[in-house]
Amino acid sequence: MYKKLLILFLCLGTLSITAQIKTPAPSPGSTLTQTVGLTDVALEYSRPAMRGRTIFGDLVPFDKIWRTGANARTKITFSDDVIIDGDTLKKGTYAIFTKPAATAWDVYFYTEYAGSGAPQTLDDSKVALKTSVKTQEIPMDIQSFTITFDDLTDNSGVLGIMWEKTYVGVKFTVPTDAIAAKSIENVMSGPSANDYHGAASYYRSSGKDLKQALVWSNKATEMNKNAFWMTREKSLIQAALGDKKGAIESAKKSLEVAEKAGNADYIKMNKASIAEWSK
Repeated sequence: MYKKLLILFLCLGTLSITAQIKTPAPSPGSTLTQTVGLTDVALEYSRPAMRGRTIFGDLVPFDKIWRTGANARTKITFSDDVIIDGDTLKKGTYAIFTKPAATAWDVYFYTEYAGSGAPQTLDDSKVALKTSVKTQEIPMDIQSFTITFDDLTDNSGVLGIMWEKTYVGVKFTVPTDAIAAKSIENVMSGPSANDYHGAASYYRSSGKDLKQALVWSNKATEMNKNAFWMTREKSLIQAALGDKKGAIESAKKSLEVAEKAGNADYIKMNKASIAEWSK
C-alpha cells in the first residue's frame, strides 16, 4: 500500500515539475504598433527562423496560400480606412495571407482573422482586399521572419515583409488630410451641443453656478432641438433656479419629443416633474 502511494506521489511530483518548465518558443510572438499620420496600425504575428533551411520555394512553397508567419494567423488592425493599390480597405482587423512566387506575391487582407494556419482555398467573400507586389532581393539572409512599417510619411506607409533574401512592400495611404481638416473644423466651429450639455449638467449636479449652467443648456437645446434629454436637463436647471414656470415649459417640450421617440423613462420623469412643479 505504502509502495503504491510512494509511486503515485513521485509521478504527481514529476508532472508538477514538468508543467513548470519554460522553454523558448520556436516562433516567438511579436506585437507592433505604429501611428501613420493620424491613423493607428497594430500588428500581431509570430516569427519563425531559417535554421539553415531554404525558405521560399521549399519550406514555404510557391503559388500556395501561406499564413504569413507561424502559429496564429498574422493580424493587422487599422483605426481608419486606408487605400491600397487604389482600393479602399475599411478600418478593422484582418488576417494577412500571402501567395509567394519567385518574382511577385499576392497579398490578401482577410476578414476571418481568428484561428491558426491558412485555409486551403480562400473564401472570396472574406477577401476584403487583394494586391500583388513585386519581390525585392536582400543582399543578406534575414534569419527571423520580420514584418515592419517602412517609409513613413504623414500620408502613407509601407507594410514590409521580409525573410531569407526576399522583401515585399505593400504601400498604404491614410486619410490624414481628411482627419486633420475635420478636427480643425470641429475646433474652429466651437463646442458641440454635447459639450454644452455636458458642462451644464456638471455645473448643476456639482452645485456650481446655475446661471452659467443655464446659458450652456440654452446653447445645447438650440443646437439640438430633438435631444429630449438636453431639454430635460434645462428644465432641472430652471427648477433649481426657482423658475418653475420655465421648468414646466421645458419639461413639456422634453415630454413631447420623448413621446415621439418612444422613450418611456423620460416620459415618466417629465410627467412626474410637471406634476411636482405645478403644485
